[in-house]
Amino acid sequence: MKKNMFLALAAVVALASCNNESPKMDEQPAAAESSQGGVKIAYIEVDSLMTQYEFCKEFTLVLQKKSNNARNTLNAKGQQLQSAMQNFQQKLNNNGFTSREQAESQQAAIQRQQQSLQELQARLENELASETSKYNDGLRDSLQHFLNDYNKDKKYDLILTKQGDNILLASKRFDITNDVINGLNKRYKSTIKKEEKKDEKK
Repeated sequence: MKKNMFLALAAVVALASCNNESPKMDEQPAAAESSQGGVKIAYIEVDSLMTQYEFCKEFTLVLQKKSNNARNTLNAKGQQLQSAMQNFQQKLNNNGFTSREQAESQQAAIQRQQQSLQELQARLENELASETSKYNDGLRDSLQHFLNDYNKDKKYDLILTKQGDNILLASKRFDITNDVINGLNKRYKSTIKKEEKKDEKK
């Protein structure tokens, strides 16, 4: 799931407009601008963005909670199925069924229980995938809109993501991570406050 988030983030930054007023920050990092051969380049540390952008932090907690709940539910249902299968086998070995029909009936009930568990697993996986997609879309949208505004003044030709070893070496003067995180968090908090005010009026 984290890999999907990184891929979504990389795609967003690559698509960010280079011709697009920068939100005024309370804190501006030391010069993160530089030109190489007429091309103005900057990069963003993905790991820092994922751990410091409030939207990412909050949604990650939501996804973790949903994932844990799904796992606990499936484990409980799986244990119930395992217990039923063991009970059936034990009765079968000890001639505990009064008739063949009774054994077949219980076996059919176990098969239905197994089918129900498989359907539940598929449904929970689809729900988690849907939530993850919703998160990726939200991250892509917020970053895209922010960078479009941010780059109206900065006018970078290229903004890269630095995550893992996709960039082996880069000078810190190209690093705009803190600037972007500060701007994203400021915008996100402003959006949350607006939503809270709307809820209060309802």
